[in-house]
Amino acid sequence: MNAGEMLALRLLHALEPEQAHELAIRALQWGLFPMPRHVADERLRVDCCGLSFPNPLGMAAGFDKNARAVPALFNIGFGFVEVGTVTPLAQPGNPRPRLFRLREDEAVINRLGFNNAGQAAVRERLLRYARLPGRGVLGVNIGANKDSRDRIADYAQGARCFAGVADYLTVNISSPNTPGLRDLQGAEALHRLLAGVRGALEEKGRARLPVFVKIAPDMDEAVLADIVEAAVEGGAAGLIVSNTTIARPDTLKSPLKEETGGLSGLPLFVPSTRMLARAFLLAKGRLRLIGVGGVRDAETAWAKIRAGADLVQLLTAFVYRGPSLVAEILSGLLDRMERAGFNRLNEVVGTRAEEWAARKLPVE
Repeated sequence: MNAGEMLALRLLHALEPEQAHELAIRALQWGLFPMPRHVADERLRVDCCGLSFPNPLGMAAGFDKNARAVPALFNIGFGFVEVGTVTPLAQPGNPRPRLFRLREDEAVINRLGFNNAGQAAVRERLLRYARLPGRGVLGVNIGANKDSRDRIADYAQGARCFAGVADYLTVNISSPNTPGLRDLQGAEALHRLLAGVRGALEEKGRARLPVFVKIAPDMDEAVLADIVEAAVEGGAAGLIVSNTTIARPDTLKSPLKEETGGLSGLPLFVPSTRMLARAFLLAKGRLRLIGVGGVRDAETAWAKIRAGADLVQLLTAFVYRGPSLVAEILSGLLDRMERAGFNRLNEVVGTRAEEWAARKLPVE
């Protein structure tokens, strides 16, 4: 991280978190950010679900909810960017304050509640990005409105809306900030949801568009096994493991740790990576996995891949460490590949899955 980036982060962190986030998005929109070095290497390319990712590192949904900073995020060096969560109708989300920095823990708690500009506005922006030169893979994370009477219909509507502009879709059924949303993680409900989404894609002539299911880390092995089977049977391409957690580890130091909402960042790394490994072993090659939760450097990204992730995402670490983190992680992955004797990243995937799946949490 250079001096300019350090100063910019200090200024942003002096602001209220949601104000800082808005300012960061505007700076990216306007090109007012330091351009980090790019790391481009064929060994980092990942072919997954019929898509070719320039590198395995993506920006997770939640950072650019309304697709305002997509070109800048690709310019920073991300191999893929996932926007959203986007709902059919615009909604303001939950009352403020709803975003909290846990500095001592390198974590964030949010209870935003799917605040976004709605499908029409986001689709209009994405249409302008469709032919960006050299852009990576674009994902759209879709959700249901808080007051929806038919949530499955909302997801189907999202699939219709973004079928022609997204490279993949993510159905977000794991946010803890929309009451009742996680009920869709049940096997029967997930079957119906995926049937609705796949049907909508078939209507638009995009039956092969990859669909990922984003799941919560707060579930036991039996529920995870049911989700894996429902995802496979429902035609999902893969899982994103995982969303934020409602748990509050005893290790948290920040006085803000009791705020309600989803916890993200470093404290999520171990539980989400353990769940990732268990999903990998349960899926037995039938699903592709995106690992997210606590990725903050090359070592944590490398651990996700060895636990079973084909691709990794980050968000909270970007808030704390800035744009130069992307090149640092990609360079670090190349270094680790060379030291371990791997020529391609797909050779690394799942090589430590059993070890991670057996790992104990501090509370166990």
